[in-house]
Amino acid sequence: MRILRLARNRARVRLYNAQQMQSARHKSEFLMRITRIDCHILLVPDYDATACSSAQDDLVVEIHTDAGIIGVGETDTNPWIGRECIRARGTHCMGLGLEEMLLGADPLQPEALWHKLYSGSKMTGRRGALICALGAIDMALWDIRGQALGVPIYQLLGGAAKEQIIPYASLLPTGRTLAEYKSSLIDKVRRTKALGFRAAKLEVCVNGPYSHNGLQEDDEAVVAVVAECRQAVGPDMVLMVDVAYAWSDAQRALAVLQQLEPYDLFFVETPLDIDDLEGYAYLHAHSPIRIAAGEWQNTHFEFLDLADRGQVDVLQPDVGRVGGFTEARKVCRIAVDRGRLIVPHCWKSAIGIAASAHLAAATACCPYIEFLPAELSESALRTSLVQEEFKMVEGKIALPAKPGLGIELNRDALEKYRG
Repeated sequence: MRILRLARNRARVRLYNAQQMQSARHKSEFLMRITRIDCHILLVPDYDATACSSAQDDLVVEIHTDAGIIGVGETDTNPWIGRECIRARGTHCMGLGLEEMLLGADPLQPEALWHKLYSGSKMTGRRGALICALGAIDMALWDIRGQALGVPIYQLLGGAAKEQIIPYASLLPTGRTLAEYKSSLIDKVRRTKALGFRAAKLEVCVNGPYSHNGLQEDDEAVVAVVAECRQAVGPDMVLMVDVAYAWSDAQRALAVLQQLEPYDLFFVETPLDIDDLEGYAYLHAHSPIRIAAGEWQNTHFEFLDLADRGQVDVLQPDVGRVGGFTEARKVCRIAVDRGRLIVPHCWKSAIGIAASAHLAAATACCPYIEFLPAELSESALRTSLVQEEFKMVEGKIALPAKPGLGIELNRDALEKYRG
């Protein structure tokens, strides 16, 4: 009965959206036009360049319209590079700038605009920072469309596929030594449980190319840290582990994964270099624990490789990085068609959390979203960038109720942390 009810709800939302758009189109050739794009580069003053945290900076995009509606988006990439991908001029039809293609366009057609921007910038774009910039733009366009129609974005994505959203607490420890790092992580996972989270992800980044503060510990240290965190919270809490591309070959990674099996992990994230698709396929075939990846992937085309060649179990699209909602929903279809899970990546601000929540609300195979707890974050951008963020109550987030993304920027924070 619940499945039937959800199906009927999605059908009603699709009919409602079609009727609203058709009615609006009868009133005018275009509902509105894009008049301006503002790019806000934000940076915390005390950022640590040795830390493994991109929550210390941000690129927030605002798209203004002649109807007075302003859409908001953000992306997790180098903000200075991302801004130039938007502002740069083009000199020919294969390498246009994103802003010049947007000005004067109808913002209520985000999917059509996505293809226009992708095709128009194809020679200099296709992947990387330009797609991240396009992701922030697309997020803002869906925000405009939701506000214009008076509905939350998840309803525009097909309607509610669940009754609530489950966040997992994403925990990055501090410390200069392994002992300090481990102590910080144990403290954070205990506090997470006390805050009411049902699940947490341990950032155990103590070896490999992206280790915290240059730590280079042996593989036994990874296992020891996970073991003590599991002991600290007991058997009932869901735990995940991110090792940040720690190992250079699949056989070594598998040996550690086998040692981690007793600690009942929901997944292990990015054990190998993201380009080692054969290695990921090997782990899929042999690992006793699910493998997750996808935080860096741009467009659904890269997720096709990750899912089909890499056989990754849990796909992790970051709404801003993957190219916005337009591409993220395609990644969700890839997961559905192949029987995989979606757990969105989000290591930024409450803007990205809102985007992840809308994607999860419309995606049945999305059991969790990444959530950096404000109470445990060292970044002021995480705690102060929006006026009122989505709240977790008893380990759950209610389906968003406000139109569009459902968030409002804190203008004081935009000025205070201008980079």
